[in-house]
Amino acid sequence: MTASNAAQPRFSLSHRLPPGHLADALRADALKGLTAVPKTLPPKWFYDARGSELFERITELPEYYPTRAEQRLLQRCAVEIAQLAPHTATLVELGSGSSRKTRLLLDALPAHGALERYAPMDVSPDALAEAGRALCRDYPSLEVSAVVTDYEADLTPPGSGPYLVAFLGGTLGNLDTAERRVFCASLRRLLTPGRDALLLGVDLVKDPDVLVRAYDDSRGVTAEFNKNVLHVLNRELGADFAPDAFDHRARWNAERSRVEMWLRSRVAQRVVLTDPPLRAEFERGEEMRTEISVKFSREGLTGELAAAGFEVRQWWQGDGFGLLLAEPF
Repeated sequence: MTASNAAQPRFSLSHRLPPGHLADALRADALKGLTAVPKTLPPKWFYDARGSELFERITELPEYYPTRAEQRLLQRCAVEIAQLAPHTATLVELGSGSSRKTRLLLDALPAHGALERYAPMDVSPDALAEAGRALCRDYPSLEVSAVVTDYEADLTPPGSGPYLVAFLGGTLGNLDTAERRVFCASLRRLLTPGRDALLLGVDLVKDPDVLVRAYDDSRGVTAEFNKNVLHVLNRELGADFAPDAFDHRARWNAERSRVEMWLRSRVAQRVVLTDPPLRAEFERGEEMRTEISVKFSREGLTGELAAAGFEVRQWWQGDGFGLLLAEPF
């Protein structure tokens, strides 16, 4: 037992990612994305310490509605969720971050069932440790089993079931159709019919003007957040991106039902990376996609989940956001 665990024996932090996993993944993504047409980078690389701070600022912007909409839904539905999943022993949260919204579930579940453990799973050990210890202080009977992992590594829930797996924040929308299919199938293999359940929060299709404003705010915070990925590549891969030589762009792709974020090169330029060794040429006006955020319909998402082996048991929505409870079959 480590010293930190000795002080708080109800908190544990395990690492499933091998040494160097994230650095290797960043190199691979940069090599693949900067040589693709169009160029792309996955949105997960926004979130170093600075990127996480910028995203917290985004959630407080008047244009960015999803966080507040989901919070209101959880406040309204947490007791009903607990009543529909009364046998839950372990609440698992994928991409847990600060676990702020999760407290609504942690308040409701013990009063209506047998909750013993909260199992946050995230790539950031610092965020997991900070949130986990705070939860142990505020919930004296709760065990917190935190796991450092990512969606492409190992999603096996820690502890014992029955499990309620929460995937909130609309993060499912960061995956394209093929990636969602793989993700949902992988998750389905881990859950047991008649015992476990999935709680999913998704953003819904709405007025494109509302959607685009949420990703292109008037204060420029989202633009700064978008360009942060260039700072990450400069620091971690020895790149020489000039962030001010790129403009932030957000637009609605109606055909694919998603908001896309891009970085547009202001000038023709060459960017050099030292690790991996790479030269990336940008033409003036050339764009690099840095994020997709798919917006769902009830019918479409229910069909996707059914194809993966999940039946939607309950659906709630409000303020253009959806929350659903699904069970494996």
